[in-house]
Amino acid sequence: MADEIRLSAQTRNEFGKGAARRIRRASMIPAVVYGHGEAPRHVTLPGHATMLAVKRENAVLTIDVEGEEVLALVKDVQREHRRREIEHVDLVLVRHGEKVEVEVAVHVEGEAAPETVVTVDHQTLLVEVDALRIPESVTVSVEGAEPGTQVLASQVALPDGATLVTDPEALVVNVSAARTAEDLDADLAEAESELGIERDESDADAEAGAAPATSDES
Repeated sequence: MADEIRLSAQTRNEFGKGAARRIRRASMIPAVVYGHGEAPRHVTLPGHATMLAVKRENAVLTIDVEGEEVLALVKDVQREHRRREIEHVDLVLVRHGEKVEVEVAVHVEGEAAPETVVTVDHQTLLVEVDALRIPESVTVSVEGAEPGTQVLASQVALPDGATLVTDPEALVVNVSAARTAEDLDADLAEAESELGIERDESDADAEAGAAPATSDES
């Protein structure tokens, strides 16, 4: 389990936009804790500590709700559109030994072969894993990979105890040959042809080979 993150929460009884604004002005963040068939608990969390806590993907928090400790997984963080300030946090209850489904980031490392392009088709993978052993990411190495190399979801190494939920045949990483200038020119010519634009090759050649004009004042 990653380093434990502990927060203290207070039960809140005020709701609505006005109440939420007052909470945020007091450097607190409104949140809701739900799950396991229990009635949702509406709480406030300390602003700065919560901001630091949710920087970690799939953070599991130990929350002291007025003397009662619960474990909760950060399920969703709503932010203000422009300033990106946290407006609300959704937390789902978890227990020791319980497995949860979470999206885990795909991290690509290494250098592929020269003149290749590495494309990440799936930025995350959905996995089922122990709630207290959620990895921050999974790693795919492309070191020396040649054009045509493909890594499927089933080929990505997962931590012990984790089970893949994403389609095993889903393409995660693709290594292809880099486009040459000739390829790009051919694509442009094809696009122009589809639009009915005709190239005047003689003019283009003359333009490319024309010497700059000079004046003879002698």
